[in-house]
Amino acid sequence: MTKSFQARVDKILKARNSLLCVGLDPDPAQYPRGFRSVSKLTATRRFLDGIIRSTFPFAAAYKMQLGCYLSLGSGGLELLARLTKKIGPTRLRILDMKANDIGNIMRFYNHAAFNELGFDAVTLTPWLGWETLEPFMEDPLHGFFVVAHSSNPGAPDFQEIPTPRGPLWQAVVTEVKRMSQKHHNGGVVVGATYADAVRVARQLLGNEFPILVPGVGAQGGALSTTVREGVDARGRALIINSSRSILYASRGPDWARAARAEAERLAGQINQLRAGLRTP
Repeated sequence: MTKSFQARVDKILKARNSLLCVGLDPDPAQYPRGFRSVSKLTATRRFLDGIIRSTFPFAAAYKMQLGCYLSLGSGGLELLARLTKKIGPTRLRILDMKANDIGNIMRFYNHAAFNELGFDAVTLTPWLGWETLEPFMEDPLHGFFVVAHSSNPGAPDFQEIPTPRGPLWQAVVTEVKRMSQKHHNGGVVVGATYADAVRVARQLLGNEFPILVPGVGAQGGALSTTVREGVDARGRALIINSSRSILYASRGPDWARAARAEAERLAGQINQLRAGLRTP
């Protein structure tokens, strides 16, 4: 039995020979034309079933943005639980909720994400204090990714505020590493649109600590720099998320084939970049 979440991440990335995470962030306004005759919930279910089927051979992980499913009402939460079962344990299932609240409430988040919805990991923020993340730190079999430096244009407004330990986001990375020493279940989120941040995060974390990287694809993050600066000494510990460029590769009748082709292209490109680093 795998002893920690970090060990499971490494096992899956190695077994799948992929660092690709497919972001299942549905936007009904972007669906192919053939989905417009049914309800949003039905369309979303059919669309995502097709996306998972098409991308499954190339993905090591899937990430679902909670807000996209809340907008579908109670059926959206039921869909989340259905999708984690459909994907199964051979890929990482990450709930992107960026949650933070007092410790008692975080225990409810923990139970909902892992026990009710079936996810393997979640994204969190630390702004109410590190003790609020303890319900997630205490569980070695499930993981948490703390947002350190996000990919949106306004990220520097707060994340780069100076502190005695450097920019605030670097202090976050350092603390996540410290908190994860016991159970080896923590990682950080660093956006690909800030490539230098990916490099610094890896330097601070060392090997094995996973970095979840959004911003590749539609947001314009540099893939080559992300791979070169983000992998650890084994060429792993990096999960590269792409959402819109895969989901909406085509809005015509060939949408599933186009999503498969884009996932295959991106996963292959990442592996070519890794091969060039000559990592073991």
